Amino acid sequence: MQDQQDQKVAQKVALVTGAGRGIGRAVAIELARAGFALCLAARTLDQLEETRRLTGLAPERALIVLIDLTAEDGPETLFTTLIDHFGRLDVLVNNAGWGPARTALHKTSTPDLDRMLALNLRAPIALARLAAATMVAQGSGAIINIASTAGRAAPPSEAIYAATKAGLIAFSRACFAELRHSGVKVSVVIPGLVDTALIPSNKRLDRTRMISPEQVAAAVMQVVNSPAAVCPVEIVLEPQLDPERAR
Repeated sequence: MQDQQDQKVAQKVALVTGAGRGIGRAVAIELARAGFALCLAARTLDQLEETRRLTGLAPERALIVLIDLTAEDGPETLFTTLIDHFGRLDVLVNNAGWGPARTALHKTSTPDLDRMLALNLRAPIALARLAAATMVAQGSGAIINIASTAGRAAPPSEAIYAATKAGLIAFSRACFAELRHSGVKVSVVIPGLVDTALIPSNKRLDRTRMISPEQVAAAVMQVVNSPAAVCPVEIVLEPQLDPERAR
């Protein structure tokens, strides 16, 4: 029994939400390469199983948790399951998020409004609060939130989505200032358009100039590998400009 407890303390553990595909999958793969045990959270089992396969980790080192983070008790259920299995948390990557296709404010449905607020803002705040208590007690850890340049640009027909991402940026900056003296790193990665399934096909978009999930994962690992004293509060990732439009 003591050997099992010692093993729990020895291994470093990362939680990645939205780990079934896209950015979350790319982040999980990089964390596994860096030696982390993983908790992979999302709503779709086959996608999570594929992510676990790609990490190369054994099931006991890559815990799959099927969870709906929009549910009121979702974040606490996920966190409790993680701690029961691993006994600690060293890195939290709040990646899960959602936004509908561009929709005028007055045409946005109440269910879509509630889902964006719950998944993009409430859930990462709730998980960060739970993680902070564990990490402060450990004297170390990293909380990394994935936002969007929409939170800065505030594009029309994305008012609610932009508001949730702006809120996540502000939350991250406040947590950075609050927790840095406890040895806990907090950072927000702010990418522009990322080439994932969430961006529908559009002939006007050159997907080769978008940011790749692997590039976002590289930014996450920059925070993970940074000493606490020099952890960046923000990392902004801009897509490549069209040379014709840049003139």
